[in-house]
Parts: sequence; structure tokens; C-alpha cells
Amino acid sequence: MLTHWLLAAVHLLAFAMAFAAVLARGKTLRSLTSTDLSPVRQVLIADNFWGISALVLLITGGMRAFGGFEKGTEYYLQQPLFYLKMTLFIFILLLEIVPMIRLIKWRIALARGNRHDLCKAGLFARISYVQALLIVLMVIAASGMARGVSLG
Repeated sequence: MLTHWLLAAVHLLAFAMAFAAVLARGKTLRSLTSTDLSPVRQVLIADNFWGISALVLLITGGMRAFGGFEKGTEYYLQQPLFYLKMTLFIFILLLEIVPMIRLIKWRIALARGNRHDLCKAGLFARISYVQALLIVLMVIAASGMARGVSLG
């Protein structure tokens, strides 16, 4: 029982960390200018937290759904809210592909002392805000699942 509780707590805390990190990344991306590159490091730090929290969500969510720690795989696979939650997660990951590639390039440029191509910073900020909204919707779906809410 303690393991179930701790796993659920870590999963929920990862949602909070993901939400905060993606919002911080978006806010900092929005503030970037071609003359002031100092916030680039802040963007990359927020992006690190975002990546770590997404990984924790994936691992703890997988353990809870398919590792025998919660209600059982059959319960999750019969829950429409589980499919909604997974669809939202897939959308988040798909939205992350282009920003992730560009931020990797920023990391490389920063390490080499080169300039960063900031032309997509505004777009990536908007993507981050959309991802934050999708994270909130995932939490809503998860809380409905935990309460046995049925959509049908």
C-alpha cells in the first residue's frame, strides 16, 4: 500500500513539475530578443526540468497502469479517460519534436560559443503554453479515472 501511495504521489508531483517547467520555458522563450541572449540558459534549464518530468510521468504512469501497482491493466484499458489521457500525452510529445530539436541545437551552439537562431522562439513559447493546457487536461482526465467516472 505504501508503494502505491508513493508512486501516485511521485506521478502527481511530476505533473506539477511538468506544468511549472513548461510554463517557465514558454515565458522565458517569449522574453528572448536577438540583443539579449542571457535568458537562453534559463530556457534550457526549464527545458531540462520539462524533460525530466515527462520521463518521470512516463515511467510512473507505465508502472501504475501496467506494472500491477494500481487498479490493474484491465481497468485502465477499459477506461475511456485513460485513452483521452494517452491521446493528450501523444499530442504533447508530437508538439515537442520541433522545439526539442531546435533546443538541442541551441545547447550545441551555446557550448561552442556560437549565436543562437531565435527566429522560432515565439512559436516555441506558444507551443509551451498549449502543452501546459494539455497537461492540465491530463490531470483532469486522471482525476476522473481515479474516481471511476464513466464517459459513456
